[in-house]
Amino acid sequence: MQEPLFIGHEIFRTSSYGRWHPLRVPRVSTVMDLARALGWLPKAQFINSPRARPKALTHWHTPDYVAALQRVERTQQATEVDLRRHDIGSPTNPVFPELFRRPATAAGGSILAGELLAEGGIVYNPAGGTHHGMPDRANGFCFLNDPVLAMLSLRHQGVRRIAYVDIDAHHGDGVEAGFGGDPDCLLISIHEDRLWPRTGQIENDGGGNAFNLPVPRGLNDSEMALIREELILPRVRAFEPEAVVFLCGADAVEEDPLSHLKLSNNAHWDILRGLMALSPPRLLALGGGGYNPWSVGRLWTGIGGVLNGITPPMEIPPAAEAVLRGLSFEGNRRGRNPPEHWFTTLRDAPREGPIRDEVRQKVGFLKARAGPGHGARLKAV
Repeated sequence: MQEPLFIGHEIFRTSSYGRWHPLRVPRVSTVMDLARALGWLPKAQFINSPRARPKALTHWHTPDYVAALQRVERTQQATEVDLRRHDIGSPTNPVFPELFRRPATAAGGSILAGELLAEGGIVYNPAGGTHHGMPDRANGFCFLNDPVLAMLSLRHQGVRRIAYVDIDAHHGDGVEAGFGGDPDCLLISIHEDRLWPRTGQIENDGGGNAFNLPVPRGLNDSEMALIREELILPRVRAFEPEAVVFLCGADAVEEDPLSHLKLSNNAHWDILRGLMALSPPRLLALGGGGYNPWSVGRLWTGIGGVLNGITPPMEIPPAAEAVLRGLSFEGNRRGRNPPEHWFTTLRDAPREGPIRDEVRQKVGFLKARAGPGHGARLKAV
């Protein structure tokens, strides 16, 4: 297999949702800078993300909505109709200078990834992962839904069986809206219980192909390891996908301000290693949530390392340390006195702990369900 390809763009260095929005922090640019400082991103593996054309976006989004995004970016003013119909201009989905160009660039990278994976391989688009976007409206910081567009792109290339694994702290409601009930698509979402958007209850099977696991606050590495070994990997293995799409939101780690989970970044990397060990013909890794600039930069850079067969090191060279020391987190208490390890290592200390009965019971419940296209149930916990 060829070396993994990395899709990025400089628009993510200068674009922000606004001074007080959670997406004011740098993310993709930090990953690009860190990966280069570590020697993990040679020019041959980097692809500049194209901006998706409006026609390509209408493969899932409505033409009226795509036109509204373009118009509001141009005028920098959302009308009452834009807000009411499309939720453009709300505090969650604000008007900002790159309102169309930024999400269209992330989506363009994911659409391109589907094309690049036609014959197989691995692609990483950390700007992707906007899994809340709906066909006719913005939702949860997501103006477009690039995972859905990526999966449609894969389908256009003749790829039918797709396993989508989402470990963002928030339920991937938009992806379920796009592919729920599709027997050739396996949807797995591990997300914090009762966290916005408050969907993805365990009883919700999305039309038969969705496995939603709402986990309790304080989820630790040991509990995620159980979920990985007893649910995620067996389900994906049994499904025998032609492609795996892995959304590795960094908001499930302990330091993130928008969730209440207690994972270390090792948990994300271990799930990725497990998926890679299944040897899927195609693998697309996407970013997602993540609102602490240090934790998201370190975690997503490590994802790139794992995709290249590299174990993220405990100690990083001065050039990489300089990237991390150059970050700031204004308006949040975590930025006032960052711990030293946020500057000097990519790897968190493991955050292991007891496995609660609630987690075991929920995993057992989902294991007892039949998967899409398969009558067999997994062995119960």
